[in-house]
Amino acid sequence: MKTAIVHEWLTSYSGSERCVESFTNLYPDADIFVLFSFINEQDRKIILKNKKPITSFVQNLPFAKNSARKYLPLFPYAVEQFDLSEYDLVISSSHAVAKGALTNSNQLHICYSHTPIRYAWDLTHQYLKESNLTRGLKGLIAKSALHYIRIWDVSTANRPDYYIANSKYIAARIKKIYDREATVINPPVDIDKFELSEHKKDYYLTASRFVPYKRIDIIAEAFSGMPEKKLIIIGDGPDEHKVRTKAGSNIEFVGFQSGEKLKDYMKNAKAFVYAAEEDFGITIIEAMACGTPVIALNKGGTAETVIDGINGIHFNEQSADSIKIAVERFENMKNKFNYSSIANYSKQFDRKVFEEKIRTFIDHKISLRKTKA
Repeated sequence: MKTAIVHEWLTSYSGSERCVESFTNLYPDADIFVLFSFINEQDRKIILKNKKPITSFVQNLPFAKNSARKYLPLFPYAVEQFDLSEYDLVISSSHAVAKGALTNSNQLHICYSHTPIRYAWDLTHQYLKESNLTRGLKGLIAKSALHYIRIWDVSTANRPDYYIANSKYIAARIKKIYDREATVINPPVDIDKFELSEHKKDYYLTASRFVPYKRIDIIAEAFSGMPEKKLIIIGDGPDEHKVRTKAGSNIEFVGFQSGEKLKDYMKNAKAFVYAAEEDFGITIIEAMACGTPVIALNKGGTAETVIDGINGIHFNEQSADSIKIAVERFENMKNKFNYSSIANYSKQFDRKVFEEKIRTFIDHKISLRKTKA
């Protein structure tokens, strides 16, 4: 079947791009459509296998390379301009507008949903506050744009024939917002790039981009209230000043780390701490692949992957006090965690498992369509 892959944009190698990488592994002859692409060559080779993506007019708009997301109101129109009429199979990798690509009744459109558009739905008010867009003319324009996006998003809910969600949490959001059922297939994690260590050092670890919803600030605040416990923070981003103002002398900032350095920090940490209400949380699984227990919020994707008392500890609120209680619980039972079992648990999320499930799902839907025809 002639196949097209539709993805919002390519600017970094993150969770959704890992899925596109697997889709191009499964369908190497597929054409890839994105609104814009400014990814580096190394990542492009990994994700797209040296193919050049087909981009929309957004690619050539002024300042698109650094500020393309400011053109958000144009994204629905842009994705609808892709002519996909010659393709039999369309796979959309969607966390914003990709699911709205136009297809006809003779085509099979399967949407792998990372999330419905967060800043248009459950993060709307947070987004407006953080961007200082709650009042004034700019605020009115932003609110009107998001209102339009919500209307368009719901109106396009039936464009995919089938939805795949990356977690039960996202499947529930798809049901609430789109009133569509979704099959859950967790995203791919490159488990073989990480290795088990049974010899942990005396520090806790968190790693993330410093953006508001990741709540690195409350992790720093919690550990500042536990000065006898060391915390290492990996990452950078716009919230760095806010995080640093919460940090005590027991907290070490090491900046952005990747590859071997990140893996070394992960495998040697006594526990990995994570406070975001995440769609899934690939970093969580990477820590587990090193045999490292995880202390995480009991909401979102981490509520599904972290099993309290088995491979980690849950806390119930995004607050410093809740994290402190969870850390104390961990300290009281840390000798009960089996590092090898935690690493083995992570293998169910391996990229090969993901690709096998995706292939089986799509082949089954193709078979059903042929039977009905």
